[in-house]
Amino acid sequence: MSQPLAERLRPRTLDEYIGQRHLVGEGAVLRKMIDTGHISSFILWGPPGVGKTTLAQIIANKLNTPFYTLSAVTSGVKDVRDVIERAQKGRFFNEASPILFIDEIHRFSKSQQDSLLGAVEKGVVTLIGATTENPSFEVIRPLLSRCQLYVLKSLEKDDLLSLLNRALTQDVILKERHIELKESSALLRYSGGDARKLLNILELVVEAENGDVVITDELVISRLQQNPLAYDKDGEMHYDIISAFIKSIRGSDPDAALYWMARMIEGGEDPQFIARRMVISASEDIGLANPNALLLANAAFDTVMKIGWPEARIALAEAAVYLATSPKSNSAYLGIDAALATVRETGNLPVPLHIRNAPTKLMKDLGYSDGYKYPHDYAGHFIPQQYLPDELIAKRFWKGQHNPSEEKLYQRMVNYWGDRFMDKEE
Repeated sequence: MSQPLAERLRPRTLDEYIGQRHLVGEGAVLRKMIDTGHISSFILWGPPGVGKTTLAQIIANKLNTPFYTLSAVTSGVKDVRDVIERAQKGRFFNEASPILFIDEIHRFSKSQQDSLLGAVEKGVVTLIGATTENPSFEVIRPLLSRCQLYVLKSLEKDDLLSLLNRALTQDVILKERHIELKESSALLRYSGGDARKLLNILELVVEAENGDVVITDELVISRLQQNPLAYDKDGEMHYDIISAFIKSIRGSDPDAALYWMARMIEGGEDPQFIARRMVISASEDIGLANPNALLLANAAFDTVMKIGWPEARIALAEAAVYLATSPKSNSAYLGIDAALATVRETGNLPVPLHIRNAPTKLMKDLGYSDGYKYPHDYAGHFIPQQYLPDELIAKRFWKGQHNPSEEKLYQRMVNYWGDRFMDKEE
């Protein structure tokens, strides 16, 4: 039985590698490390099918160094220690450190990650981790601090078209078939920037045809409808389904939210992943329109951690329905992004003197805290005074949206600040 197309086309060198030019293009950071032969430990973070495993293998081949692989799904602490011991025994003096590649490192427990620390710190192994999850949440801080973090992006249209051309002209099996790529929109759309998914779909379509093959959008859609999961054997719909789940909550459709949650549950999704995404949604999409949403989402997360599966599905469902049926606001989300953009644009503007801290006599003599009015000393616990830097004195970041909960907050600000908080467009 022949290898799958995605495996047959796996690049062996950087020249064959498609995409991620910001990391491996001429003069890019990883390219320089590889060319000099000096590799430090790093973690590759990106969606499925963008070349994380392939890049690690190319590096090992280029450096001609021992390459050990562990899967966080099937490996335990003992497996980690066994690999480290083999790496120590098999390494010669002044030889480059063996590379230890850990796929799905976000699934490693804290104890498994702890068992890596000493070997990474002493250079016994050079760690290359691959993850589809934000390492800030999933990788322990001591290990993360010993690794560089490189973000891989979904492949762009030109990258995917280049990959299709390579498959049709260079693959030992496909090049023997007469295949015409008449249309590519459906192939690209269903692949979602995932090279492996793209090649799986292409292989599915070609294998279903006898003789000459003319690939059209209609043919691709037809084949995928007949085999809805055939192009997703390794759970690559993970990102599509979580996107559908979050968008259903955002769109206030509790039935759709429950359906997509059920799809994730039946697919074996980590319940903590579902809970974490709902906490994010409660902050981003419901926000101040219903502040209780964040409390309930956090409670669901806590319940998952305390009671586990399968009972935790009930708490997750309760939270999903509550979030979907809640009023929506993204004013806090927009506000912090607007503030961050201003900080990046204006830099470190000075804090007004009257709201600076003055713990020493010198600071008091310099005017620190001079003129500050303590709001609790005034009627209504409010007194107008300047809190923003001089350059941003009239700047607005938070703009209340029109829902019952936020309208109260907005009107309070108008009562306090007058024209500054009046929406000019109204």
